Amino acid sequence: MRQIVLDTETTGIDPTDGHRIIEIGCVEMMERQPTGRNYHVYVNPEREIEAEAIAIHGITNDFLVDKPKFAEIADEFFDFIKGAELVIHNAAFDIGFMDSEFGRMKPVRKTADHCGVVDSLAIARAKHPGQKNNLNALCKRYGVDNSNRELHGALLDAEILADVYLLLTGGQTDLSLDAESGSGGDARGIRRLSSERPALAVVKPTSIEEAAHQAFLSALEKKAGETVWSKLEGAE
Repeated sequence: MRQIVLDTETTGIDPTDGHRIIEIGCVEMMERQPTGRNYHVYVNPEREIEAEAIAIHGITNDFLVDKPKFAEIADEFFDFIKGAELVIHNAAFDIGFMDSEFGRMKPVRKTADHCGVVDSLAIARAKHPGQKNNLNALCKRYGVDNSNRELHGALLDAEILADVYLLLTGGQTDLSLDAESGSGGDARGIRRLSSERPALAVVKPTSIEEAAHQAFLSALEKKAGETVWSKLEGAE
């Protein structure tokens, strides 16, 4: 499965008031493994950024003057996310802005018509009801390093969210054993590996590596006697 962990920064909080996207950050994952292929762009919003928004992400109007407009990057952005499952924290916010931007163009594109959408905030709220579930709180809860996150940034936040999402959906779980026996026995901190993870590749040694291994065993046996490796190889 191809997933894109996505985040945006904007000029304000409501696209219906004419607010626009100013930064997009995407991290690609295949079978729950980051591929190293990312998408990141700053966008000239063709309007002023609200002071409250600048305080959050630190992106200024002057910085965006020479950046491309959304219409100029729309096709490459759409091609990057098309067909993928988008993982977004508070998805309604980002999808609302994306649909507003795509809605200014012809043909009009609706994100959900071309991508799956997973809201990691909804997952976190279901798993940790009554607790803070913003990205900083989840980083602290799951031990994800966010020390570089002094301000919001779309690519940095997408990279952090990718780590949080993998732990949130496939990390530790608590199991109760023999709950009705009264023994009180339980096992905690059991890590459940996702069935979506790819099989590990088996790498066989080269003839040179095998010869070096045998030479090392011979030298070791002269000092310490028969090794466990020799016993295992003899059994085979």
